[in-house]
Amino acid sequence: MSPQTRNVLFLCTGNSCRSILAEATFNHLAPPWLRAVSAGSHPTGEVHPRSLALLQREGINTEGAASKSWDGLPVTPDVVITVCASAAGETCPAYLGPAIRAHWGVEDPAKATGTDEEIEQAFVTAYRTLRARIKALLNLPLESLFADPTALREQLQRIYQDVH
Repeated sequence: MSPQTRNVLFLCTGNSCRSILAEATFNHLAPPWLRAVSAGSHPTGEVHPRSLALLQREGINTEGAASKSWDGLPVTPDVVITVCASAAGETCPAYLGPAIRAHWGVEDPAKATGTDEEIEQAFVTAYRTLRARIKALLNLPLESLFADPTALREQLQRIYQDVH
């Protein structure tokens, strides 16, 4: 018997880079009973072209990728992971639904400056950080952790602290 479908929301302000990278990567790696969506509290309305290009180079499907608001999500998330880099003075949106919440801050590659190579490296760094954290999450005994929200929250926090 398949586990109950669980939904993960990757949330940031603009929903153009980090949360899009996380959503697509999660759905690429996760079993069918785990699905990710992404959204922003103030979406930019477009996905950053470098995010799409990077995902495509990694062989990850970008069909349907869109910058969207957290208003009117297609599913109710079981887990909400914010990906804003609050240490950089960014304010992460606070999702008000009944979900398990975690913070996985990542610097915003859309704000990177420098040469074309340096900006591209900022996108690659954000992607690799998110991918490593997602893989760490997917290696956990998630079926049992969803039955214990406190343990799941602790594991999400541990991943943030340990996986860079």
